[in-house]
Amino acid sequence: MPKLAHFRAVSSPPPGDSFEATNILHVDMDAFFVSVELLERPELRGKPVIVGGKRDERGVVSAASYEARKFGIQSAMPLRTAARLCPDATFLPVRHALYAEYSDRIAAILSRWSPIVEMASIDEAYLDLQGTARLHGPPLAAAHKLHDAIRCETGLPCSLGLAATRLVAKVASDQAKPNGLLWVPAGAAEAFLAPLGVRRIPGIGKVTEAALHALGIERVSQLAELSEEQLDRAFGRCGAALFRKARGQDAYEFLVDAEPKSISHNRTFGADTDDRELLAATLSWLCEKAAKRLREAGLWARTVTLTLRYAGFETVTRSKTLAESSNLDSIFLSTLRSLFAAHWTGKKLRLVGVELTGFTAAPGQMDLLDGGRGEKRERLARAADRLRDRYGFGKIRLGSSLESGEED
Repeated sequence: MPKLAHFRAVSSPPPGDSFEATNILHVDMDAFFVSVELLERPELRGKPVIVGGKRDERGVVSAASYEARKFGIQSAMPLRTAARLCPDATFLPVRHALYAEYSDRIAAILSRWSPIVEMASIDEAYLDLQGTARLHGPPLAAAHKLHDAIRCETGLPCSLGLAATRLVAKVASDQAKPNGLLWVPAGAAEAFLAPLGVRRIPGIGKVTEAALHALGIERVSQLAELSEEQLDRAFGRCGAALFRKARGQDAYEFLVDAEPKSISHNRTFGADTDDRELLAATLSWLCEKAAKRLREAGLWARTVTLTLRYAGFETVTRSKTLAESSNLDSIFLSTLRSLFAAHWTGKKLRLVGVELTGFTAAPGQMDLLDGGRGEKRERLARAADRLRDRYGFGKIRLGSSLESGEED
């Protein structure tokens, strides 16, 4: 995996001339979890499909096909509610590892289009296309080529938005769904946003929407008519942000090669469990996933954290700092097993989580009595990582994780 960019908010928006070029591309995978599942089950295309678990079990909808959404089904809706709304829907379990594998493949494709790629989530990303014209042509032409490449190389549909700012690019990709591309030319952002409902603006949720409606503001055009002073009086420190957003402006900048502060993976079980073998295998599988990401980032970690969430939602978090930093599955797994043995009460669990922190850019001090075994283990781990990238994570695994129930 290539190193990706991150972004951060800056204290003030960039000058006006920074919005004259439409270089920011937002890529949003359409119904990502469902689309991945349909690659393996094409007979379900055109039918209502819900990813999240069984129709009668506890849990929420993770993703729904567009056919299912016509029945009012949305993400985070209880599965049982979704089953009542659409009794003919096909319900599928969540396979996080499989979706992460496809997300990695998409990130690798995006990195061919720009050296600045930020994966905002598992299924969406921002690219800065400035300076890439010699390779892919003008931004709009590059966006068309990228759209085709993702479809051809992964078989997955996506929607793209091209604009001068991240905010407008994200709104544009949403308006382009499904499987479309929408370009907002420089200087056209306000006109593009004007007829949209205020909820279409990223960052405006139900509470802010209700407050705006109480003031008689339902469209972005109405929001843009208010001065910054009026918005400050009505919304306090959020007023300035609303003023900018109504005009399509944002205040973000990309940070290239920004390092993560933590790497974590967790698993929520479909049914609470006290199966010792399943829990041990899940712990091993989560550790493998986290350690692989750590090596991909070129980092070593010193602190290992275990999270246990019981059936009653009581959550226990315990950490241990290693004597020396490492990037090896076996080192982390040994620590996690000790933490688990010391802190699991034997009661049923609904979630197990693993987190690595305390990063360094170099390994810990060499053990002179190790005889080179640590170096050999690291070479073996990196070789396994390369095979996983090529054939899928589930093809190379520790024997201790095989009973986890995770296929990839």
